[in-house]
Amino acid sequence: MKWIKRLCSFIFLCAVIVGGILFYRGYKEYRAALETKSVEQMAADIESIENYTSLEELPQTYIDAVLSVEDKRFYDHPGIDPIAIGRALINDIRAGSYVEGGSTITQQLAKNQYFTQDKKMVRKIAEMFMAFKIESVLDKDKILELYVNSIFFGNHYYCVADASWGYFGKAPSEMNFDECTLLAGIPNAPTNYNPVASPELARERQSQVIEKMIKAGFLEDDTGQ
Repeated sequence: MKWIKRLCSFIFLCAVIVGGILFYRGYKEYRAALETKSVEQMAADIESIENYTSLEELPQTYIDAVLSVEDKRFYDHPGIDPIAIGRALINDIRAGSYVEGGSTITQQLAKNQYFTQDKKMVRKIAEMFMAFKIESVLDKDKILELYVNSIFFGNHYYCVADASWGYFGKAPSEMNFDECTLLAGIPNAPTNYNPVASPELARERQSQVIEKMIKAGFLEDDTGQ
């Protein structure tokens, strides 16, 4: 029995050491990224785009849809969502591969503006540090506003206004329920859910968006179920 205890202690010690090294490397990567561009400069760069759209100009339905599919606890967490991370970890273990990330809107903003799309542990740790930093500098509404003005919607559209004009021929403020829920589902997989190239998949994704809005409490379930 002693050798089992020693083995467990050794494994635990190795895990602590490896974890410490990963966090240190992640912190260094975060600091290096922050030195290239401050959070304030990152925000200013996005705000300077031609069709920048304020949160007040967006339909509430679109905002609710985005929160439902991307980060329903966005206004309650400090930049990372432990519940989402735990759920993603369980699903990844079950699948035997990286199938779900558990990233918050703040983490996605950090990833898109500062890091690569690599699904590496060090990069994820750096992304978490950056998410905390962003939350310490900007308020939640501004973070969400920057996010929808800097994500890819497929078909060469990189902000909510470009996507709204491109897909529907109207300003974001004029989008109806159908357009809001359709647009909110695209960034998860812009190539697959592009309503021009893949209209059927886009509609299937839209149905998922509506289901998530019901589960999140943004919509009532009219089916009576």
